[in-house]
Amino acid sequence: MNVVDDMVRDVLSRDPGHPLRVAIDGVTAAGKSTCARWLVAAVAAHGRPAVHVTMDGFHHRRVHRYRQGRASALGYYRDAYDFDALREHVLIPLGPNGSGAIRRRIIDLATDEAVDDPLEPVSADAIVVVDGTFLHRPPLPDYWDYTVFVDTPMDVARARGIDRDAEALGGPEAAGRAFDQRYHEACRIYLDEVDPRARATRVLPVDWIAIE
Repeated sequence: MNVVDDMVRDVLSRDPGHPLRVAIDGVTAAGKSTCARWLVAAVAAHGRPAVHVTMDGFHHRRVHRYRQGRASALGYYRDAYDFDALREHVLIPLGPNGSGAIRRRIIDLATDEAVDDPLEPVSADAIVVVDGTFLHRPPLPDYWDYTVFVDTPMDVARARGIDRDAEALGGPEAAGRAFDQRYHEACRIYLDEVDPRARATRVLPVDWIAIE
């Protein structure tokens, strides 16, 4: 059994008595969203309800996330994501004695406008997969039932990120600067401060998708 088959088997074996809350963590452009979508599809193929939530829907407004400057690594690490809202709208409702109803986003990232989507009920046997960066930062580990760290090296993630974000960030050169100065410098702070590889339930190698 290969590493990804074993991960699916492991996830499916978990039954905490409420929806299973799974974090897919990694540095920026590590392939977290790809992994999350793949895991949701694999779970659903086994007949288990599966829900995908992305941290793109739990950013702070621009005025907050850029308050330390658009190039600030510490600003990205501390100010980009609203983890309190993630706990309030997803993790706590899905936990023990929770309501079982979530909101998948609080913001439209493209328009920078707050949203108030209706509550979405989640069945007790569902597996809810959340992808994002910094998902092992305290106190979030207290709320996860299973965590994955996609262990993509910085240089590989940087190349992926430039390809993905060049148009949005003003071209390949500007995108490279953004990753070097803000996104991946913030990830280095995170790796040094939190050591998510050591905290994760499972660490996936960079070539995980090739060994599916």
